Amino acid sequence: MPTSDELLAGLRTLHPLSIDLSLGRIERLLERLGRPHQRIAPVIHIAGTNGKGSTTAFLKAMFEASGRRVHAYTSPHLVRFHERIEVAGTAAGGRAGPIPDTMLVDLLERVAKINAGEPITFFEITNAAAFLAFAEHPADVVLLEVGLGGRVDSTNVVARPALTVITPVSMDHAERLGDTVAKIAVEKAGILKPDVMGVVARQPPEALDAIRAAARRVRAPLLVAGEDFDAFAQGGRLVFQSEESLLDLPLPALLGSHQIENAGTAVAAALAVRSLGLTDEGIARGLTTVRWPARMQRLASGPLAARLTDGSELWLDGGHNPAGGQALAQTLGELEERASKPVCLILGMMGQKDAAGYLAPFSGLVR
Repeated sequence: MPTSDELLAGLRTLHPLSIDLSLGRIERLLERLGRPHQRIAPVIHIAGTNGKGSTTAFLKAMFEASGRRVHAYTSPHLVRFHERIEVAGTAAGGRAGPIPDTMLVDLLERVAKINAGEPITFFEITNAAAFLAFAEHPADVVLLEVGLGGRVDSTNVVARPALTVITPVSMDHAERLGDTVAKIAVEKAGILKPDVMGVVARQPPEALDAIRAAARRVRAPLLVAGEDFDAFAQGGRLVFQSEESLLDLPLPALLGSHQIENAGTAVAAALAVRSLGLTDEGIARGLTTVRWPARMQRLASGPLAARLTDGSELWLDGGHNPAGGQALAQTLGELEERASKPVCLILGMMGQKDAAGYLAPFSGLVR
């Protein structure tokens, strides 16, 4: 029997381009598979440039703290592909965990057989496998994170999600999504659906204008940060306020002032889908039990941490665009101010990324 790694490697050969944004290929495959995307639990569809993963992690923690069963689809993975497809009931306490290898092998073999060698990207065919997993295992909600863009991303085959969420939009993947923030926002806003509420995080003005225009075209109501809801830290707590709610909540476990914004977006989303079984206690507990590796994660053990000199700290962050650099630099500045320690930065980045834009906020902060 082939391993999941061997099957995944084989799937990468089915299309000459690793990314080719279109819906036709996955719609064809899902039709052959019996339309599994139409047989899954209510979907919360999440797009944006930064904060998608953190917002998804907050919502997952809130649902699970409320006793609900959650499937989650995210990308890319950090260590193993299996992290992208989290299936309810596969981790301790009935929580969602990375898809078991035997389940993944079975799904990949079935999907590859149905696809019959036709051109399809790696992301599309593995997305189809995720939909099949979610259709065949019971859950109360599916958290579906966009891979790239939104309008023609292969996750955008769900015709009527329970809720859509757009996290902060900024410059990234300009070669595929557009060379302005407004153009990128149009692609992200492609997940908005008629009469389905869209929760929109705080945005640059040009992004918000584009999102509003897209919402008007499809008649999607919006809840917009800074207008319909707000979240801020005060007195060691997270205060969330909207026209209907004023909540005194614990600060999120994820570090950085940008995570206050992400947590606020997640709370707004949670309140918008309370009918899916979220409780006030679950929302509050989810903020403190959330886990999202490689987002300002302190590495306190392991071979690298063991090599540190006394008093030193090692932190890991996966940000890779100018907005991510700004968020990390601000968080590092806050840590440095408290600890009065010099900051050194070790950075690796792919060639097409805006390294100069990412690094600019660190001027005067790092060696």
